[in-house]
Amino acid sequence: MKRLLFAVAALAFSAASLAATPWQNIRHPISGAPQSIGAFANGCIVGAQPLPLNSPDYQVMRPDQRRYFGHPDLVLFIQRLSTQAHNLQLGQMLVGDMGMAAGGRFSGGHASHQTGLDVDIWLQLPKSRWSAQQLLKPQPLDLVAADGKSVLARHWQPEIASLIKLAANDDEVSRIFVNPAIKKQLCADAGVDRDWLRKVRPWFAHRAHMHVRLRCPPESLECQDQTPPPPGDGCGAELESWFAPKKPGAAPVKREPPPLPPSCQALLDKHLL
Repeated sequence: MKRLLFAVAALAFSAASLAATPWQNIRHPISGAPQSIGAFANGCIVGAQPLPLNSPDYQVMRPDQRRYFGHPDLVLFIQRLSTQAHNLQLGQMLVGDMGMAAGGRFSGGHASHQTGLDVDIWLQLPKSRWSAQQLLKPQPLDLVAADGKSVLARHWQPEIASLIKLAANDDEVSRIFVNPAIKKQLCADAGVDRDWLRKVRPWFAHRAHMHVRLRCPPESLECQDQTPPPPGDGCGAELESWFAPKKPGAAPVKREPPPLPPSCQALLDKHLL
């Protein structure tokens, strides 16, 4: 029995080691002019800044995980958006994961968030500030019905749509990912002002938060931007395709992470010696 327990513990340790990523060992930003390097799902950042944890307009969740670093443009965007939300009395903005101190791959939870240009903002806007304990162990509010086809009326608020629209109208924002059911509700409520919906893209999960992605900063010459979203508001056949029955197919193949951009590999080699 002892041998069995030891083997199980060894396997668990091995799995944890494999899941770990060396980027977690870089605890402080790399000094230098801010540079987002590589792709959103395969990159790093020099000159990241921490988002200030104390603000009257937003609160940072799970600060103990130290995922509150980003390009200065991202820090300014969060501050700008939260000020707008505060001025419109939408409620307290809750900031989830940004990136790690030097960016790079997470051990779990995200494929992107690697270049300091992504942030998760929860789609609940409490009217009073959360306690430190609530921020350490926040409880997400699932906005989507069990069948995935609509939002839950008891949880949906006009303030949520207002927050998403504010973010989409920001010139620095490239894309916003939300659950298809949330996009569907936004399409139904938008009225004639629909240009901002183009940036709001349906994606798997994202039932309790929006994932906001900024464009590559002009001075980040090694940053790989995405192509712009297709024309239109994305509310027609494109959106409906997300609700069509899925055809059976082969099981997805688990792929190894691609090689790091040379600048990121050099950064990792230098700072983990």
